[in-house]
Amino acid sequence: MKKLVLLGLFIAVNTISIAQQGWKWPEDVETAKEKNALYVDAVKSKQFATAVAPHQWLLDNCPDLNKSLYINGAKIYEGLVDAEKDAAKKLEYQEMALKMYDERIKYFGDEANVLNRKAFSAYKYYKGTKSKYQELMTLFDKTFEMNKAKTLDNNLMAYMDVVRRYKLSGGAITDEEVIDRYGMISDVIDGKIAKGRNVPRLEKIQANVDKLLTATVTVDCAFVEDKLAPKMRESQDPKMAKKVFQLMLTAKCSDSPTFVEAAELVYNSEPAFGLAKVIAMKHASSGDMGKAGEYYAQALNLTEDNLKKSEIYMSMAQMYASNDNKSAARTNARKALANDPSAKKAYSIIGNLYMHSYKECRAGVSKVDDRLVFIAAYNQFKRAGDSKAMTAAKEQFPSIEEIFELGLTEGQSMTVGCWINETVVLERRP
Repeated sequence: MKKLVLLGLFIAVNTISIAQQGWKWPEDVETAKEKNALYVDAVKSKQFATAVAPHQWLLDNCPDLNKSLYINGAKIYEGLVDAEKDAAKKLEYQEMALKMYDERIKYFGDEANVLNRKAFSAYKYYKGTKSKYQELMTLFDKTFEMNKAKTLDNNLMAYMDVVRRYKLSGGAITDEEVIDRYGMISDVIDGKIAKGRNVPRLEKIQANVDKLLTATVTVDCAFVEDKLAPKMRESQDPKMAKKVFQLMLTAKCSDSPTFVEAAELVYNSEPAFGLAKVIAMKHASSGDMGKAGEYYAQALNLTEDNLKKSEIYMSMAQMYASNDNKSAARTNARKALANDPSAKKAYSIIGNLYMHSYKECRAGVSKVDDRLVFIAAYNQFKRAGDSKAMTAAKEQFPSIEEIFELGLTEGQSMTVGCWINETVVLERRP
């Protein structure tokens, strides 16, 4: 019997212990429980004004009761803010709502997490109040420093807007410090996007952050070249390079050699198909075929998508064509078609290569043989569906007289020599 009593007592004590876990009731536990039940019921039914008195009693008498006291406290005063019309009373409720976050930190810690939540509420309340911009700036700096990659999505754009408001209202922040904060925010957004969650929303946030930057400081080519490029070269930091790259895009400075320099630094740290393609195109436009070919090859290795491969081969075809390397241009145009049969522009590229080969391939022995390049070109334009180019090519076909003079017949097969080396069906011009 004694053992049963002891067992019952043990179970009772442990049950009470479990029930009280996380709660620190005051000496007047019954009154505290009554007040707690009253205010919690009022919060659940959104009767926030009714919740104030019992909630305040708990704050006065047992401020370390449980962290829910401050979580619900923020709900009470934020609800009162939304319903209040009087400006002075609204400000009082706003300050009480924010105080709930501070008191929660005081009694229950978890500062980074709580500041993450406080920051956006403070932004909502104070973004239109110039006298609060310094306070907001300090709060967001601390929140971001403590949370970094865990900064809530809502706080990312808000942070950049706080920077803008603080700067434009005469706050003590330099252009370089604005750029530094922009870079940190963008890095966090990039990291979140890399995880593949909420990507469209994050991309929209980044677009808005970009707009806020250009509304805060004058971001032009000279600014990036003078203020940021030297730091990038000195540090060789991929994050700084990414900042330079993004800002030069925003400022439309992509023709600058610094743009390519920054892109290559970023690429060395984070190889990506799109970046390799951009770098290759820039080298191609500056005439560095070797470098361009190197990055085009890397772009091909960074994708399994046939359509993307076709794009790269098409770009290579155009690059070699512009450099008068006709054979390499045709080879890449054919590879573009092999990866994407609908890429009919490749046929036009080949057709133009043939059209511009007349002088190069003309032997001067037979006018018919010399003009077969135009029939070959016509066939390519036809496959491309380019009627205008077809007409231009056909006007250069051999005449019926030239065909008859050599004892040849329309419709017979003939071989185009030179580098083209194709068989065509002999036709006359109109």
